[in-house]
Amino acid sequence: MAKPAVVVVGADKGGVGKTTVSRTLLDYFSANNVPTRAFDTESPRGTLKRFHPDITEIVDMTTTADQMKIFDTLNAVSPSVTVIDVRAGLLSPALASLRDIGFLDAAKAGQITFAVFHILGPSIASLEEIAETAGFMTGAKYFLVKNFINDTQFFQWDQATYNSYFHRIKDATELTIPKLNEMAYEQVEVSSVPFLKFVANKGINDEAANYSFVLRGYVRHWLANVWSEFDRIRLTDIVGSKSVTRNSEK
Repeated sequence: MAKPAVVVVGADKGGVGKTTVSRTLLDYFSANNVPTRAFDTESPRGTLKRFHPDITEIVDMTTTADQMKIFDTLNAVSPSVTVIDVRAGLLSPALASLRDIGFLDAAKAGQITFAVFHILGPSIASLEEIAETAGFMTGAKYFLVKNFINDTQFFQWDQATYNSYFHRIKDATELTIPKLNEMAYEQVEVSSVPFLKFVANKGINDEAANYSFVLRGYVRHWLANVWSEFDRIRLTDIVGSKSVTRNSEK
C-alpha cells in the first residue's frame, strides 16, 4: 500500500477562499486519477460536501472521536490521499492537535506525507499567521497560497513587508490562485457541482446540464491556470502518485 498522504487546507482568518482551493485540489486529483477522500470540518453544515458529496465526510475536528475517524483510518482505506478542509479559525488549533497526537512526528519520520496549503488573506494579521504556524511545519510541505478568486485587488501588501514574513519559513513555496470571472464563479456556486463537472456540462450525478458556454469557458481557462500551479510544484509526485494521462472531463 502506498504511504498515506494528508493535505490540510486552512487559515486562521475567514473569507479567504480556502474551500475554493480544496475544491480545485479534489478536481485536480480526480483528473489525475489519484484516489482521494475529503473531510469537511465546517460542522455541522458543511460546504465542501455540497460540491463533492461522494467522497466527503463532515467532521468536527475539535473532537477526539472525529479525529479518530480521520487519522485512525489512514492505512485502512483505499484512497491514498486525504484532503482536510479546515474551517476558518481552526488552522493553528488543528495543527496543535496533530502535534499532540504524534501525527507531526510520524510525518517527520517519513511515515506519512504531509502538506499544508495555508490560504493567505490581504491583511497583516493574515501574514502573522505564518509565524504562528511555523513551528508546526517540520516534516511538512508548506505552501503559502495567495488566493485572488474573490477580488483582483485583494493583496495590497508592501512587498518588503510580505517578504519579511514569507522568508521566515524555510522551504516554503508560494502559490497563486488567479481570479475567476465573478459570474462564472457564481454560476458554479448555484449549480453546486465541482468545477470539473461544470466545465464538462454535467450535473452532480453526471446527467447532462445546460450551463452557459461562455461561463464554462471562463472556468475551463481559470482551472487550467490553477492546475498549472499544482503541476509546477509536482503535486502528484508529492502525494506519491505517478503522473498519468489527465482526464479533464470527469
